[in-house]
Amino acid sequence: MRLPRDVSGDDLVDRLGEFDYHATRQTGSHLRLTTSRNGEHHVTVPRHGSLRVGTLSAILRDVSEHLGIDREALIKTLFGRSG
Repeated sequence: MRLPRDVSGDDLVDRLGEFDYHATRQTGSHLRLTTSRNGEHHVTVPRHGSLRVGTLSAILRDVSEHLGIDREALIKTLFGRSG
């Protein structure tokens, strides 16, 4: 499944809120998000205009592994795309 190419850091932060991720701190242009779902987990999201595909992919892989859900299902939930 292709990842969207136009996702900003702020957009991703908003979408990850669906999985109870919230900003816990900011250093420069990077936000640290934390969730307590399935134990505490942290992920760093750059607040750039458009995230690089590799960066977005790595963040989503990390989130899907922590939540124990399939990466494809996570992408569909966050971005409403089925492929």
